[in-house]
Amino acid sequence: MFQNQSYIICATSRSGTTLLCDLLTDTTVAGRPNSFFRLQSMQSSQAVRLGVDTTHWTSPTAFGQAYVNAAIKEGTAGTGIFGMRLMWDQVENLSQRLAVLHPNLASDLARIEAAFGATTFIHLSREDKVAQAVSRLKAEQSGLWHLHADGSERERSKPAERPVYNTAEIQNQVADYRQFDLNWRHWFAANHIQPLTITYEALVAAPQATLATILSALGQDPQIATTITPRTKKLANKTSLDWQARFQTEMDKL
Repeated sequence: MFQNQSYIICATSRSGTTLLCDLLTDTTVAGRPNSFFRLQSMQSSQAVRLGVDTTHWTSPTAFGQAYVNAAIKEGTAGTGIFGMRLMWDQVENLSQRLAVLHPNLASDLARIEAAFGATTFIHLSREDKVAQAVSRLKAEQSGLWHLHADGSERERSKPAERPVYNTAEIQNQVADYRQFDLNWRHWFAANHIQPLTITYEALVAAPQATLATILSALGQDPQIATTITPRTKKLANKTSLDWQARFQTEMDKL
């Protein structure tokens, strides 16, 4: 059993996870949190980056244990605290893989703690689901997902395209985000977990204060947070605000 302290950021996309992971990493006392159990990238880029032999992919036990060990090493980064980011759509993959490694344990919480040690759960959610949905749609269409603090591009998935407003897409995404938050709450309740609850809005408004709260929960010196500055800049712009207002007007007419 992994004895070091650990934490999992339980979230959904466009809720500030990149900002929070950067802040925690830059403290140098809280690991290097990342999304280790995104199924689409495990066998390809993630496993290769972590140095895991993918020839054992078809053997869930051999690959699974090697992958967990590598994730722990990467996510701990020599700090003694393991950090991980977990989106709702990654929970099933994590659960299934840990069930193979720990078949005698009945709950997700028991398996997580068998794999990663005593775990603090941080629920990061975004209160404004319309803004969250608009952010997602714009990123998917434009290809631009994150900016550096100086405004330069940090992450792009495709050549630049002009985003186009789409009522149905925003409406569907808002419904998904609401459901994902509900799913997280049900999962916490089913596993008797009392998460530390953080909102995107609070994180963006006061990143150092939010970081200090998390460091305290992890048993670390909250004063470290005063030395850390965000590495990302918000992507929201006038187009984002216009889309949010347009969507709200359309919904009000229904």
